[in-house]
Amino acid sequence: SETLIPFCRGEGKPESQSDVDVWDILRKAPPTEYEKIAFQYGITDLRGMLKRLKRIKKEEKKSTAFLKKLDPAYQVDKGQKIKLMVEVANPDADVKWLKNGQEIQVSGRYIFEAVGNKRILTINHCSLADDAAYECVVGDEKSFTELFVKEPPILITHPLEDQMVMVGERVEFECEVSEEGATVKWEKDGIELTREETFKYRFKKDGKKQYLIINESTKEDSGHYTVKTNGGVSVAELIVQEKKLEVYQSIADLTVKARDQAVFKCEVSDENVKGIWLKNGKEVIPDERIKISHIGRIHKLTIEDVTPEDEADYSFIPQGFAYNLSAKLQFLEVKIDFVPREEPPKIHLDCLGQSPDTIVVVAGNKLRLDVPVSGDPTPTVIWQKVNKRNDLVRNNDDSMTPSENSSDLNTDNKLLFESEGRVRVEMHEDHCVFIIEGAEKEDEGVYRVILKNPVGEDKADITVKVIDVPDPPEAPTISNIGEDYCTVQWQPPKYDGGQPVLGYILERKKKKSYRWMRLNFDLLKELTYEAKRMIEGVVYEMRIYAVNSIGMSRPSPASQPFMPIAPPSEPTHFTVEDVSDSTVSLKWRPPERIGAGGLDGYMVEYCKDGSTEWIPALPGLTERTSALIKDLVTGDKLYFRIKAVNLAGESGVATIKEPVTVQEILQRPKFWLPRHLRQTLVKKVGETINIVIPFQGKPRPKITWLKDGQTLDSKDVGIRNSSTDTILFIRKAELHHSGAYEVILQIENMSDKVAITIQIIDKPGPPQNIKLVDVWGFNAALEWTPPQDDGNAQILGYTVQKADKKTMEWYTVFDHYRRTNCIVSDLIMGNEYFFRIFTENLCGLSETAATTKNPAHIQKTGSTYKPPRYKEHDFSEAPKFTHPLVNRSVIAGYNTTLSCAVRGIPKPKIFWFKNKMDLSGDAKYRMFSKQGVLTLEIRKPTPFDGGIYTCKAVNECGEAEIECRLDVRGNQ
Repeated sequence: SETLIPFCRGEGKPESQSDVDVWDILRKAPPTEYEKIAFQYGITDLRGMLKRLKRIKKEEKKSTAFLKKLDPAYQVDKGQKIKLMVEVANPDADVKWLKNGQEIQVSGRYIFEAVGNKRILTINHCSLADDAAYECVVGDEKSFTELFVKEPPILITHPLEDQMVMVGERVEFECEVSEEGATVKWEKDGIELTREETFKYRFKKDGKKQYLIINESTKEDSGHYTVKTNGGVSVAELIVQEKKLEVYQSIADLTVKARDQAVFKCEVSDENVKGIWLKNGKEVIPDERIKISHIGRIHKLTIEDVTPEDEADYSFIPQGFAYNLSAKLQFLEVKIDFVPREEPPKIHLDCLGQSPDTIVVVAGNKLRLDVPVSGDPTPTVIWQKVNKRNDLVRNNDDSMTPSENSSDLNTDNKLLFESEGRVRVEMHEDHCVFIIEGAEKEDEGVYRVILKNPVGEDKADITVKVIDVPDPPEAPTISNIGEDYCTVQWQPPKYDGGQPVLGYILERKKKKSYRWMRLNFDLLKELTYEAKRMIEGVVYEMRIYAVNSIGMSRPSPASQPFMPIAPPSEPTHFTVEDVSDSTVSLKWRPPERIGAGGLDGYMVEYCKDGSTEWIPALPGLTERTSALIKDLVTGDKLYFRIKAVNLAGESGVATIKEPVTVQEILQRPKFWLPRHLRQTLVKKVGETINIVIPFQGKPRPKITWLKDGQTLDSKDVGIRNSSTDTILFIRKAELHHSGAYEVILQIENMSDKVAITIQIIDKPGPPQNIKLVDVWGFNAALEWTPPQDDGNAQILGYTVQKADKKTMEWYTVFDHYRRTNCIVSDLIMGNEYFFRIFTENLCGLSETAATTKNPAHIQKTGSTYKPPRYKEHDFSEAPKFTHPLVNRSVIAGYNTTLSCAVRGIPKPKIFWFKNKMDLSGDAKYRMFSKQGVLTLEIRKPTPFDGGIYTCKAVNECGEAEIECRLDVRGNQ
């Protein structure tokens, strides 16, 4: 089954929306809204939900077994407990609880309670398994309900990341939610992506992770992608660019001597691009001597121990791009002519075939400078870096000694070159080699080589220039922030790497993300750029790279975080509400678009007619949608305008086109009496009275309240007047507040008035002079007079009640009875009745009733009944035994009894004898008589207690006796 949070078959909104009744929303919603509600509130099995809804919508018949049935449906949060309760008509009735038709057994999670008429089922720690149909059964009747278990909302725990790809590349958006297998909704630019579009989009779930996959992206796929759950939203941008490759560093021509190393290196913009190397048009196959490497954006071809056969044209072709980066490898063959005679030393720099004055090397690369030399005898070679101290001389035997001629040179020169190390000198028979491993900026300068022998000397200066990628620029600054754009500005790097800066690359990322997105593929030539297509309300950062012919610098520090927000639109419906001699009242409505920046307030300004200076009308901003501009000069004509302000700045202006003249406008006084006050206002004693009467009139009119023609006492009532209405307030109405009120509105010689009638009513008093006029047959006649106090309201009738003198339980005979006399019929013969009467008006029945002093006795009709006389019957009877004594044989030592039964009227007196001896005073014997059954108990008899026992019954009618034999055997 499909898992969706927070319902199993039907689900509710998250906890923050727990007050919303999803069940009620579905019942009231039109069918076209079902799908939308299903996603919003997490309903997975919508069809099953609607079936249950249809079943519950049916009207239930009135029940005789239930006083109160279960509600149609209940909702509960997962893990919480819920109580299902019914009220039954019979307090002793047994109930059964069913879940999906199966009887529920008592357990730790299911608890049954019976409290009076209430029957309660408590379900503890509700889970999705408890989402079911429940029934309470009493006899043949059932009460049905549905329980829906809600789960917490689906939260997005890891948001989407912005992505930038090339056309044709695979795109995979990934987010993580709080529940495994949750259902989410994907949108592109606000339009939902459906599963029917599987030819284009693929949706995938892996535990808590959700994926949107585009296998082959196109330019049309660029846009903002949104993933939505019922508890969160995440947005990311996809930028799809046409495939375009930039070459940050091309391969350069090389001149290499035999058995040296040749390295061709290039750097391209895409680190994922692969390529092939060609030699004279044929692919280079790597072996032990020839190595091909690809690390990030850098591709290298390295040739060890160069031979003449390696001299050729070399090219690098990136796969998928029409690029061909070419360079030439020249093999340097050194020829030195040896002369048999003495010859002064000479440096043959011209044999390199290029201008040797300046040697350029890329930082990090190896600089190897072969200098052919000649001379006889073999000259001593001295290398110096100009403006350094000390010289270091390499002798013919490769030993290093201080130069004998160092004093001849500038004393500031210094030679730091040894036979080993990063910067070193190698001496050979026909040439010397100057090597710098991993050239650095500090290696830049003028190097001097000096040759000496007894015949003479020669020297040459070689300038070494180390070029590198630029230093990273400083953090860019952000300005001119708008709704989805901003302006980025930056300064050139402090060091350009020795080569002119060709342009800049700009990247941005969301503040909480780790993925930087490149914003430009063509290098930016200017120091400013307008970044677009950002999401309003999301915090971003920017950084910048500088690019020269060597490559791309490290990234600059990130800019200060910023949020694209736009000023709101201008306020709407800006109008003048009122004008006086020194004030203008304005009102308006909020802007149609406020945006993520919110709304800080409004700025109101005015300008005098004929002037161009706008003056703030209020100190600072106002958050209200109305304003009263005070202290204006009477007669001035003013223009007004208003702006909405938020973090992003000010909105456009809303203006009042025509100038407003600051001058009171005379307006006739007039009341606008509400409809409900045009008739008598009826209130009960103790209620609050609040009468609001709007009016018009300028200048502000004088208001006077009168009651019954007299000025109203403000101590008794509250009166509050404003420029547009007057209010009469009575906190607790009393009867004396009733009367005719009049309000007068006056401006100079013009006036208007309205009249209001207030009637305060109370409960009436009881009727007076109630009399029981006549009683006949089954009837009683009553009459009375109206109450002395009618409660200031019309008497609507009377309620007549009767009570039987025996029980004094009152029963209503007449209600709403209009007359002051009545005949009570259908009284019961032989009973006595009291009668009472209540008065009724708009407030209800009187608190007390008038009651008849004497009861009405309903006499029995016809002759008086005389019961017949009968001769009294004589029930006397002599004693007679109805059950005889029985001979017995018992064992000594065990209590035994002798029993018989006797009858006689009056009750006979009983005597017991043993062998004709009376046993009455013997403590060994106990006698009992109960309902005519006579018993003699003999305690632990011995053989001497054996004999003839006689029972004798005696009364005034005679006597009777009976006897038996008792044998007592010894205990063997």
